[in-house]
Amino acid sequence: MLKKLMRNELLYRDDHLAIEYNSVGDWIYVNWRGYQNYDSVVTGCEKMLEIMQSQACYKILNDNTQVEGQWSSAAKWGSDIWLPAMRQAGLQWFAWVYSQSILSRLSTDKMVKHAKNPDYIAVFDDIDLAMDWLRSKV
Repeated sequence: MLKKLMRNELLYRDDHLAIEYNSVGDWIYVNWRGYQNYDSVVTGCEKMLEIMQSQACYKILNDNTQVEGQWSSAAKWGSDIWLPAMRQAGLQWFAWVYSQSILSRLSTDKMVKHAKNPDYIAVFDDIDLAMDWLRSKV
């Protein structure tokens, strides 16, 4: 059902995530899958930054719905290195959809908690609410 609501163009795919451009909402949709670790998070986040810049699209829908387990080893890197790089590159809004995995949720919370001025990040339990929030950001 999600794919019907979002007319997406696939930009990148590997074993851990798929990155798509949603022309209707004008955002980048990042669909993480399975167990993540430091390397997969860093690789995926760096790819997200690269695609955000190449597409000149500065709203991100970061979907962790299908993520399993913890990836907190990458949370400090994400908050200290990656999120500031995303902001410097133009990131405006970042809607983050929680995983059902409590360990993944704790990893998300850790990264957001340590981010500097995270007022551009909102975390959701429901992807529809995340999409509504992004739509409200013009």
